[in-house]
Amino acid sequence: MNILIYLIVAAVIGWIATELMHDRSNLLINIIVAVLGAFLAGYFLSPIFKVGTINDAFTIPTMLVTLLGSLILLAIVHFFQRSRRRA
Repeated sequence: MNILIYLIVAAVIGWIATELMHDRSNLLINIIVAVLGAFLAGYFLSPIFKVGTINDAFTIPTMLVTLLGSLILLAIVHFFQRSRRRA
């Protein structure tokens, strides 16, 4: 049950990250990428900021770290999509 809650919260945060990136061209893909970014944020960003993951607790700092991870991964994906379109 905990993984289901994690996926739902990460999807909502992914949608927020997509809105902040101002790119709704591929909303479902963006949300999936953002969920992966949220997952990776739990492993890489949580120790840096000394904040737990959304698996530990649903607090504002954990949501912000998850959002930051989603934004970073979305920005990386968008960078590679744009460079591929130019080539």
